[in-house]
Amino acid sequence: MPDFSSDRERRLWIWALAVVVAIYSTADLARTLADALRESGLLEATASMFGAGMLLIGAMIVVQGLRERSRGVEVGFALGVAAIAVIGFARGISAAERSHLIEYAVLALIVHEALLERRGQGMRVPVPAVLAIVGTIMVGVLDECIQFFLPSRTFDWFDILFDLLASVMAVGSSVSLRWVRRWLARLRPSR
Repeated sequence: MPDFSSDRERRLWIWALAVVVAIYSTADLARTLADALRESGLLEATASMFGAGMLLIGAMIVVQGLRERSRGVEVGFALGVAAIAVIGFARGISAAERSHLIEYAVLALIVHEALLERRGQGMRVPVPAVLAIVGTIMVGVLDECIQFFLPSRTFDWFDILFDLLASVMAVGSSVSLRWVRRWLARLRPSR
């Protein structure tokens, strides 16, 4: 059993594992479900579900980036980053590809937070943001390798690109929010 630095880190890794299991367990089911939704005309109706998923990701980014009491500029920046992420993810993406964006953005945020928790507890974790993105992409590559062997699926480099985009946008947004918070804290006069 891995040596966790805290109970919070352990819980975060359990959540990350749950997301990975969900991704892998639906590899064969996803195509069947998408085809059934397409035939019934409901595939595009899932856009509202995608919007809700993107709002949840935006909320995760804001919560991770602004853990302490925030001022107006910080809140405005956080909302701007979340809005850019939602718009960036939503534009021109087919309904079938949207699930990759949600799954891998959530996974990247959870892994990043677990790595930050580990580092915050005094453990050595070099460049948590990069490690979170690389780990998330490795999960995506393995997912595509699994799909290569499934009769109803294919290996798709484009999906891996979506996974990379989702993880970079999510982790990058969280890192940006934390950076703005530190920068603004240095600008404030100490009392």
